[in-house]
Amino acid sequence: MSILDDLKLQFKIGDVIAKLIFWNVILFIIPASVFGILSLFNLKIDYLNYFSLSTNPFDLLVKPWSLISYAFFHSGILHLLFNMMMLHFSGRLFLTFFTQKQLVSLFFVSALFSGILYILSYMFFPALTHQSTTMVGASAAVMAILFATVSYAPLLQIRLLFFGSVKLWHLALLFVVLDLIQLPLNNTGGHLAHLSGALFGYLYVWQIKKGTDVCGWFTAILDFFATQFGRKKRTPFKKVHRTYQTPSQKPSKIITKDKQQQQIDEILDKISLSGYDSLTAEEKDFLFKAGK
Repeated sequence: MSILDDLKLQFKIGDVIAKLIFWNVILFIIPASVFGILSLFNLKIDYLNYFSLSTNPFDLLVKPWSLISYAFFHSGILHLLFNMMMLHFSGRLFLTFFTQKQLVSLFFVSALFSGILYILSYMFFPALTHQSTTMVGASAAVMAILFATVSYAPLLQIRLLFFGSVKLWHLALLFVVLDLIQLPLNNTGGHLAHLSGALFGYLYVWQIKKGTDVCGWFTAILDFFATQFGRKKRTPFKKVHRTYQTPSQKPSKIITKDKQQQQIDEILDKISLSGYDSLTAEEKDFLFKAGK
């Protein structure tokens, strides 16, 4: 199995966290590599400008997609690395209490909410009205996922390297304090987006506890597209002649299929217990071929 096939398989069997991380990494590596090479020929293109969110609301007329696209692009490798580590950490905690569909809906809707507040902040806060800047990064959506979990289970115990066991709300409070301290120093818009994401995560769970899913409309959109593009084409009706086999004859396709599915289930159980890397080369190859 090639490296590309291995990556395809991991993307296919991975959960929504793995898929979000995959897209963030791909959308960083490919443009950075392509435009990095072009810069050697003096073709310097600021590709982030097409996907970043601007504080100028009129820029939305030119690139309305930037209200979402900014959350999938990053300004540097360290920026990407930290956000993806936090996405993995926060996402795992979130999925302890909620579903994968709720996580992906929260990611997108919180990014939209934080983007809107980001623009409004530069329109109405006196200290910011004269400034013009842009923003990229998934940190606002990641903060929403973290604070949704904090709002739902604030006393959850987690273990941190060098610090030992702490309550989840202690970690969340530290992030809020750091953002508040850095507001007047640098990257004011980024810290405002972080706080907006944290606010949305809190409001999300507050409404969930009251029986209202504020991201339900986005979930409905996901369900609609999943239904439209996930339908299998119906095959025309064919007349089938039934035949009978003796025990000595070759096993039927139905039995073969059941055995194959059983082997797939055993491999998936092994992945859930020990991780994908615990599979042998033969198991990876079998799973890849079965997924075609």
